Amino acid sequence: MSAFIDWLSGAVWNQYFIFSFLVIGLFFSIMTRFVQVTHLKDMIKLMFVRRSSESGVSSFQAISMSLGSRIGTGNVAGVATAITLGGPGAVFWMWVMSFFGAATSFIEITLSQVYKSKVNGELRGGTPYFIEKGLGFRKLGIIFAILTTLATGFFLMNIQSNTIAASMEGAFGIPPYVIGIILVLLMGLCVFGGVKRIAKTAEYLVPFMAIGYIIVCIIILGLNFRAIPDLFSLIISSAIGAEATFGGMIGAAISWGVQRGFFSNAAGAGSETYEGAAAEVSHPAKQGLVQALAVYVDTWIICSATAFMILITGMYNVEGAASVVNVPGVEAGSVNVQLAVDTVLPGIGSAFMAIALFFFCFTTMITYYYKTESSATYIIGHSNKKEKLFLFPLRIGILIFAFVGAIVSASTAWAMGDIGLGSMAYLNLISTLLLSGVALKVLKDYKEQKKAGKDPVFDPVKLGIKNADYWETRQEESSRSSKSGTKVI
Repeated sequence: MSAFIDWLSGAVWNQYFIFSFLVIGLFFSIMTRFVQVTHLKDMIKLMFVRRSSESGVSSFQAISMSLGSRIGTGNVAGVATAITLGGPGAVFWMWVMSFFGAATSFIEITLSQVYKSKVNGELRGGTPYFIEKGLGFRKLGIIFAILTTLATGFFLMNIQSNTIAASMEGAFGIPPYVIGIILVLLMGLCVFGGVKRIAKTAEYLVPFMAIGYIIVCIIILGLNFRAIPDLFSLIISSAIGAEATFGGMIGAAISWGVQRGFFSNAAGAGSETYEGAAAEVSHPAKQGLVQALAVYVDTWIICSATAFMILITGMYNVEGAASVVNVPGVEAGSVNVQLAVDTVLPGIGSAFMAIALFFFCFTTMITYYYKTESSATYIIGHSNKKEKLFLFPLRIGILIFAFVGAIVSASTAWAMGDIGLGSMAYLNLISTLLLSGVALKVLKDYKEQKKAGKDPVFDPVKLGIKNADYWETRQEESSRSSKSGTKVI
């Protein structure tokens, strides 16, 4: 069975599929006139907007939830694996993928905002919603939601708790079952508290964990500052094959850089559209810009921090290039960063990685639950009674998986999670391409309003966009309130 799962994972993640992320990202970049560059100032400004409502979360909370999902084991073990199998040049191609991926993220998040709904007092949306409302295929939306539920709610959830338990046992000798119980208790507080509590948790934890990780990276770079020019030279020369040692690894560098870049920032997978849709904004393009910035933060900052710590200290291991094997017998993963930290802070590396991975993986777990709940809500419909009946056993099942993941191996779950995410990406990218005209129309409207000196407000009827029911209702309420002298937030 495991052999079949591995084969299926390899079939899903073929070379053509991997390179399609670059091609589609380039297409969206051209069509949006490189929105990820031309609107960088707006991206940064909008990220810090903290206005929320009873039904929606703020832009900052939404990006915190998204970053909580993105920043996980992929930013540590994923980067180390890319370097091991693709050479240092894989880091450059991760940067390229994230640059184009930012445009892809803008399109998919803008669409999730356009077609979101208010469900039982909370804003819900994402790829299933725009597949149904934009393309008219509810059955396909249900398939996507089922894939999301399985991938994020069970398979990948399992992996995150396993990573936390293994690192804590290695660093502090804490038994895995104890970590499992702690995770269940902490997760229970979040998942039974609703989207608001999940958003609040992410809002506080994500900046804390990211800043702490970057500070350690800066310390390591500072103590090795003379090697920084050589570090960038190694990355660039390896990426284009100019470095003799890695001359035959260009294809591997591109492939692993793009693949691991995708696993880290998930631009194009559709998994980040759920958080983006929950944000309370006046115009869909605003959250599209914010989420595009999240791709930069994830890859250019967090993944780069991991890569820099590994490369500048020489703690990397490249398969097939014996002359540059600097950590004999060590598998690629968080241990590479642990060894890198130990070179400047002896004895600290293991504890640092255990604590970092706890925060990285726990925030990923709670945002995985949010995606799962949103998908389940979509599948069962918008009945409050059905939701209460179905969500309780779902929450219990996820908590059980979180515990089980802490005490058993999750190797098969990795492959099954890869299949789930890959299948999601196929459906999401095709749907996003088919609906890209809507997102481009929304972007044009945003630009025109900004040029006129206005704070952009979205009116789907004016743009001829159908089935944007949330925004249509909002416009009607705004029109009524303006006549009565009140204001709709």
